Amino acid sequence: MGKGGEQGGDSGEPAAQIRFYTWEEIQKHNLRTDKWLVIERKVYNVTKWANRHPGGQRVISHCAGEDATDAFQAFHINQTLVQKFLKPLLIGELAPGEPSQDRDKNSQLVEDFRTLRKTAEDMNLFRASPLFFSLYLGHIIAMEVLAWLMVSYFGTGWITTLILACILTTSQAQAGWLQHDFGHLSVFKKSSWNHIVHKFVIGHLKGASANWWNHRHFQHHAKPNIFKKDPDVNMLHIFVLGDTQPVEYGKKKLKYLPYNHQHEYFFLSEILLPFLIPCSHTLLISLWSWLDPPRVPHPTLFPADFSAAPCKPHSLPHVPISDRNCHDFSWFHRFLESHWFVWVTQMNHIPMEIDSEKHRDWLSSQVAATCNIEQSFFNDWFTGHLNFQIEHHLFPTMPRHNFWKVKPLVKSLCAKYGVQYEEKPLGKAFVDIVG
Repeated sequence: MGKGGEQGGDSGEPAAQIRFYTWEEIQKHNLRTDKWLVIERKVYNVTKWANRHPGGQRVISHCAGEDATDAFQAFHINQTLVQKFLKPLLIGELAPGEPSQDRDKNSQLVEDFRTLRKTAEDMNLFRASPLFFSLYLGHIIAMEVLAWLMVSYFGTGWITTLILACILTTSQAQAGWLQHDFGHLSVFKKSSWNHIVHKFVIGHLKGASANWWNHRHFQHHAKPNIFKKDPDVNMLHIFVLGDTQPVEYGKKKLKYLPYNHQHEYFFLSEILLPFLIPCSHTLLISLWSWLDPPRVPHPTLFPADFSAAPCKPHSLPHVPISDRNCHDFSWFHRFLESHWFVWVTQMNHIPMEIDSEKHRDWLSSQVAATCNIEQSFFNDWFTGHLNFQIEHHLFPTMPRHNFWKVKPLVKSLCAKYGVQYEEKPLGKAFVDIVG
């Protein structure tokens, strides 16, 4: 516990006692039952409040005992509103002699990154284009409607079915990128509007759970490629990733699978991994309906997209569709979509550093775990602008159509401090996953 001080209120209230803390003490409060964090030199005890955190208790717990200023700014679009929730949790401040950054981080790098963020705000790069997102949603709905019309007029022959599968695979992949935008609060100025449309897109167009997505994805953004904190690198003992995990498994003699052959059975997993989406949708919809009935996603919007939980037999004009055909078609186009999803989402992270927590600053930790794919109209569309993964991780609430504008500033800052900024062609990125 640090020193005490007096602070007078602006409203004429009696001066309040301030408690000052050192980093040495703050870092001790990083336990499951004892969580402190620092935001702009103010110390907060979030132990009891963590379970009520809208982003989930895990993501805020991952920052316990640390300076969470940059994470706080990255995830919240209305910081004034969030400060009202933080105010009752305030227990003190950093002692005057303590640096603003913990664990000997480069204070000048941290300051320059925050200046870069302020520059991006001044350039209105956090302001979304309504036209961009309207057209994007429109082209997804147009593909879904086209699929419905094709079934209505051409029936369910093999050629029609294959064309339908390609159309719905594309629309569902693009809907996946779009729900990602709303989930990150990067479209509307109000969080509530983003949440409403997010639930519509992921629930009605994808047949998945917004709450499940939030629970996992924000942990990934807070601590990308960090074992025990990023759920995306929890491979359930199927693969050993990075440079340190194989050594740890070797020392502990953990061998759930023959890891010396994982470069070979990886290709077998590529046959199984594309079933991720259809399997997870069926399992998760059942699970959420049991755990949390009010949040169960609804069936998809159009009957041609049989992607939600068990669809019922129905008849379009002159096109009888059986329950069996319905399920077979749903699984087939989900199988195709899963290939798209798995390769695009993994190419930016799996080839990068995967390790235990190193308590780096925000810029260094995000860039170490992410890489970019070269920009082109096709790459932007195919990846949902996740080819700008570095910029997205640094500024997750920034609308994706502005990533290219902030990219030169990010590259310049990385060059100034010798932080490796990696960018590669799309083909090489796919090859590097195998490598």
